[in-house]
Amino acid sequence: MERLCVILLLVSKTFIVNAQFNGFNCDANFHSRFPAERDISVYCGVQTITLKINFCPVLFSGYTDTDLALNGRHGDAHCRGFINNNTFPTVVLFSISLSTLEACGNSLVVSTAQGPNAYGNLSLVQIGNIAGYIDTPDPPTVISYLPGLLYKFSCSYPLEYLVNNTQLASSAAAISVKDSNGTFVSTLNLLLYNDSTYVHHLAIPVSGLTLKTRVFAAVKATNLDRRWNVLMDYCYTTPSGNPNDELRYDLFFGCDKDPQTTVFENGKSQMGRFSFEVFRFVKHKNQKMSTVFLHCVTKLCRSDDCPLLLPICGKRKKRNVSERTAVASDNAVMTAGPIITRSAQLNSPPFKMNSVTSALISAIAILAVMSICFFILSLSLLRGKYTPPTPLSGTHNPAFS
Repeated sequence: MERLCVILLLVSKTFIVNAQFNGFNCDANFHSRFPAERDISVYCGVQTITLKINFCPVLFSGYTDTDLALNGRHGDAHCRGFINNNTFPTVVLFSISLSTLEACGNSLVVSTAQGPNAYGNLSLVQIGNIAGYIDTPDPPTVISYLPGLLYKFSCSYPLEYLVNNTQLASSAAAISVKDSNGTFVSTLNLLLYNDSTYVHHLAIPVSGLTLKTRVFAAVKATNLDRRWNVLMDYCYTTPSGNPNDELRYDLFFGCDKDPQTTVFENGKSQMGRFSFEVFRFVKHKNQKMSTVFLHCVTKLCRSDDCPLLLPICGKRKKRNVSERTAVASDNAVMTAGPIITRSAQLNSPPFKMNSVTSALISAIAILAVMSICFFILSLSLLRGKYTPPTPLSGTHNPAFS
């Protein structure tokens, strides 16, 4: 009898659990438990942060999807997730837009630290950290038999990148806690333009650009929240598409700048702009054309913080920036090119006649020959008609004596 009661108790419990999961993609053998760390996934994107929460342990804990909300904002429908029952297990999805992340109480903390950049040079680097949590509401009672659920998350975005997607050619990048990392590098592009209007992209002829042609370059952010500005830290060139090429020529780094390079805008908007004159690498001396690849180490900074990260050149004393977190950021590569330049040619090219010129010269020659023949023929005809006078015969008239 006692054994029968135990069996009936187990069977009834199984029916209760199955009824609890009814209609959702949950397995009672795996999901009859309270939430754990593995139940939340965090995806740190360029424009949105996506959170996925395993809904089955939430159901087992006695809650529904409407009980889950960002940062305790249970009365705001915009801060709740939505069910996706097309996966196994069923999940609750939360999508956080980076442009309005504070709307549901998420926090953004930007820390500044001095650390090595992509090439070991000391530089002030910023890291953006976005954090928040998802929880269930507390009941309006003194006690509760339901566990309180709390899921914490964070996304860390390093804000320095190496932009190198341009090549130039010239003649001669249950408390559950989940941290993750994201990157904005896909929003950055290194673009080349014909002139200072920055409207028309650079058109490189087949033969390459003439040496000392001025090229206008821009590091531009697209589809990025307006709170961030672009700050170019270091731009240089290499003869190959490899940004780690040992042979390089610096255009500007900090206060050091190539005499032919002009920086128009830096750290003031979502586009950094500069120009330089194209050149050739001496290693290409036996080639008709020289290739130049452009690379830029680029930072993203909050508009209020960008002036603190810019180098102060001249005799003024350097700003003192507080180091709140000594964490070095990752780097990514962004490149542009190739820019092709053509080498000078000392040998003059052979003269080539087109078909019109050739036909004209032939016609003139034929006319000349015909004119000469006509002149000779005319002389011959005139000489054939002329006869010299003959003396008159007869008696001399003495009257004429």
